[in-house]
Amino acid sequence: MHVQSVLVGEFGVNCYVVWGDAQRALVIDPGADAEAVADVIDSKRLTVAAYLITHGHMDHVSALAPLATLYPAPIAMHPKDAAWAFSKVNAMLPYYAAPVRPAAIERHLAGGETYEDGGLTYQVIATPGHTAGGVCFYFPAAKAVFTGDTLFAGSVGRTDFPGGDESLLNASLRVLTRLPDATTVFPGHGPQTTIGQEKATNPFIR
Repeated sequence: MHVQSVLVGEFGVNCYVVWGDAQRALVIDPGADAEAVADVIDSKRLTVAAYLITHGHMDHVSALAPLATLYPAPIAMHPKDAAWAFSKVNAMLPYYAAPVRPAAIERHLAGGETYEDGGLTYQVIATPGHTAGGVCFYFPAAKAVFTGDTLFAGSVGRTDFPGGDESLLNASLRVLTRLPDATTVFPGHGPQTTIGQEKATNPFIR
């Protein structure tokens, strides 16, 4: 599995372009800078198999509609976040206007689903807490999990935004710690880490 991180937007979000031998990519959290993400897709000669959204905050979804127009593919997102992510409540001026709603969100995630796209199999893990509809995407064969703003290297997502819940986030972190220690964590911000490293050193988990 190939993973290309693209640092996008005012808040330094990691958008991930993920693909296997089939050259069909998953685009995870296209938060801004659609042109930069498109450059990766084009330079690697990829087609887009699906867009995967870990949560609805504007810095993770603002390039979704323009990219889905350029490269149509199913969009996967939790309905609890889709309900507000493309409205004015999700603007943060002067950095972000309200994200444009894509034409359709075909996959309504709840957690527990398994998908196969472009030759890659992944599981959806419900991880509410940072937002009510937060999810992570776990690729067992690659021992990799994309955690959005649930888990970072040495830290965790904030719960003081609307819809945040500290007790739910703590429960979600416990779910993630059940993954194998060797699992690589690709977070929504900052450097990658591993589940084992976070269990050993992250003060919000210990």
